[in-house]
Amino acid sequence: MNIYDRNLTPSEAVIRYLDGDYVVVRPGSFVRCAVSGKPIPVEELMYWNVDRQEPYADAGAALEAYRRFGLTGK
Repeated sequence: MNIYDRNLTPSEAVIRYLDGDYVVVRPGSFVRCAVSGKPIPVEELMYWNVDRQEPYADAGAALEAYRRFGLTGK
């Protein structure tokens, strides 16, 4: 997705989270935090869990998910 290819209407992206990277499966302008439900602009996405395939809005949300589920979520 090019930075200049932004849609006029916000839409939720579908993303496959990898170690240190991610792949956009369906383009969109945001994803939802798995802990808070807060929309996260794709260009600002920095925290996620590969095992659970979940995005997090910030380090605090990632820590909360870690405390709830443990490192692997298994």
